[in-house]
Amino acid sequence: MGMSIQFGLYLVVMLGIGYYSMRKTKNNEDFIIGGRSLGPVTSAISAGASDMSGWLLLGLPGAVFAGGLVDGVWISLGLILGAYGNWYIVAPRLRALTEKLHAVTLPTYLSNRFDDDSNVLKTVSAVVILFFFTLYVASGLKGGTLLFAHSFGVTEQTSLIVTTVVVVSYTFLGGYMAVCWTDLIQGLLMLTALVFCSLMAYFAISGSGVDIAAVNPKAFQYTTTWLTGASLMAWGFGYFGQPHILARFIGINSVEAVPKARRVGMTWMIVCLLLSVSIGLMGIGYNEIAPMAGVSGPDGNKERIFLAMVSALFHPIFAGFILAAVLAAVMSTADSQLLVLTSALTEDLPFFNKFDDRQKAWISRFGVVGFALIAVLITATSGGTILAMVGYAWGGFGAAFGPLVILSLTWRGTTKYGALAGMIVGAVTIFVVKNYIKIEGEYFYELLPGFILAFIAIIVVSLMTAKPSEETLQKFDESQL
Repeated sequence: MGMSIQFGLYLVVMLGIGYYSMRKTKNNEDFIIGGRSLGPVTSAISAGASDMSGWLLLGLPGAVFAGGLVDGVWISLGLILGAYGNWYIVAPRLRALTEKLHAVTLPTYLSNRFDDDSNVLKTVSAVVILFFFTLYVASGLKGGTLLFAHSFGVTEQTSLIVTTVVVVSYTFLGGYMAVCWTDLIQGLLMLTALVFCSLMAYFAISGSGVDIAAVNPKAFQYTTTWLTGASLMAWGFGYFGQPHILARFIGINSVEAVPKARRVGMTWMIVCLLLSVSIGLMGIGYNEIAPMAGVSGPDGNKERIFLAMVSALFHPIFAGFILAAVLAAVMSTADSQLLVLTSALTEDLPFFNKFDDRQKAWISRFGVVGFALIAVLITATSGGTILAMVGYAWGGFGAAFGPLVILSLTWRGTTKYGALAGMIVGAVTIFVVKNYIKIEGEYFYELLPGFILAFIAIIVVSLMTAKPSEETLQKFDESQL
């Protein structure tokens, strides 16, 4: 009962924020980017929370628990470098140029940046977003399913319904402002949960005499082949193409706020990654002392390690708050992705141009419901892990948009057809490598070749095709910092 009360209080707060934000949302631009009004701290932590999601508390500790430091070290290093590059290179330029080009979504920015009167860039990029983000939302809902099933002993079907209803409710009400303010709270909750869980786990095993390396000889091994290491670090390339993270750059209140946001966001991220990896390692030792049901064994799910440790280490009242943080992690990504999905629907598909701003805002709200239902179907029928589902969507965005975003903001010579070639080559490479190319004994992440080939395609095709208008290029020049 105590845990139910914690969850109930937490959910009431989230819905209250959604209702408050709804009263401040007057049109579709407010719904999608909050009128470019949010400050650096809220923008930074909401970007991190929407990025890390259930992967930080479920997927990453589970990977370290199962395979040791190899995954944790190289993925974390790649993510830190990628996130810093994204804040340093992309954030200030994208904020400045999207304002000059009157763009509030990534597809609209690409269309305006390259004078695409045919809307082919807008349509293709919207289709990429609709496909990969629906898979990404499904991974978040899968995390919520694990949480509720573990915490309350209910069926996975019930867990899936509860998670979906909560996320859809406050996103439907308040849009971008509700998403960012709830993500701020969720990001702080995630950090708090990681700190307390890692401390309690350390105290639990420090005097027990258990040898983590003896339990799992691979626990502290982080060396690997160059291809596996490069593929794991390639996760960092994904940052440059994630629409829900780029939306935080578009919606921050000024270019001048970006450096502060970068410092806050990177500090939050590095601390959270270190703690998450530590929990995976300490879980190996704790599971040896007190085997945890549902984690190891032939029917166990290693992505439950954080949930199982919280239940074992904490009083139910405090465990309720910790597990609410996992729910926060799940929701903080799913809500952002639903918002980007519905913005791609109303802002970037030509069919909806005939509606006014208030009508679009309501279409966006019902779009949130529709895409959530599709994600529920995918979640209910998918047998993949959270890490695998996130990896596919992350790679799709990183390859299709990452090289294009970088070059569109830093290279004057990027052209419309170069942009189109990059998106197509990146997305197709992800699909082909993911489904048809395997290298025995190696981890070969599809984002590594996808990013490289898309980058090359944009440069080669751009060198052979016509540049945008001088008026557009002047705006580009003025946005260079």
